[in-house]
Amino acid sequence: MFPYRKDYKENAQELRKNMTPEEKHLWYDFFKKLPVTVKRQKTIEHYIVDFYIPSAKIVVEIDGSQHYEPRHRMMDSERDIRLKELGITVLRYTNFDVRKRFEGVASDILKNIGLEFEDMKFER
Repeated sequence: MFPYRKDYKENAQELRKNMTPEEKHLWYDFFKKLPVTVKRQKTIEHYIVDFYIPSAKIVVEIDGSQHYEPRHRMMDSERDIRLKELGITVLRYTNFDVRKRFEGVASDILKNIGLEFEDMKFER
């Protein structure tokens, strides 16, 4: 188990209630159909990650345009390094990837958690 910040709980709950359209698409049309547990807006140390797959120790981040700004790139890099130190692999996809390459994103996530794409059916 990873360090948990109780003071982040309210923020994480708010983020779950107000997911982006791309996060909703990935959650309802992909993650909820998987035979493994996936946590959304999970607190790990002082970070709130978009999705966490505990059995594979994988974080999935869906990046909007703000993640291309220098400040956000630096913060994302620091976060990825810290999560890697905790033994967590971070998979990053853009909003565009989720909207336009949904099956490719799903296939890549499945490959990284060791599941087969052929057995899954997804909504566009």
